[in-house]
Amino acid sequence: MKSPFDAVVSRHGPTILAVCRAVVGPSDAEDVWSETFLAALRAYPALPEDANVEAWLVTIAKRKGIDALRAGARRADPVAEVPERPDHAVVDPVRNDDLVAALAALTPRQREVIAYHVLVGLPYAQVAEIVGGTAVAARRAAADGLARLRRTYPLEARHG
Repeated sequence: MKSPFDAVVSRHGPTILAVCRAVVGPSDAEDVWSETFLAALRAYPALPEDANVEAWLVTIAKRKGIDALRAGARRADPVAEVPERPDHAVVDPVRNDDLVAALAALTPRQREVIAYHVLVGLPYAQVAEIVGGTAVAARRAAADGLARLRRTYPLEARHG
């Protein structure tokens, strides 16, 4: 029999992974996803019955994503020569380099707002609570980010 938390992971796991990919990029998304659910598992027993679980998880994912971005900024991995990619490397079937580049061109706030509103479906008022600011500012950041994505992300890549 599944525990209540297993049901939370099953229900919200894919959405939170999409948020993590949008916020920190595909290379660190799975680590941030794991950290998110480890933290959530510890805090879950104290979560009020009427809590919006999805918004709660998005908030945790945001904080874990910020931690990962800060840690990455502090970490330097200098190498004399870039190594060849091994033949046995696993290719992420959902990775789209054009989309990754287009998302990277957005401001961090635009990426977050788009991830929370478009991918998760949170209303702008809740997005504003998570990222700070007002619902109007969150809506503006989403509109600006989506407009920029439409300009920079090739149309054929979106439909191909």
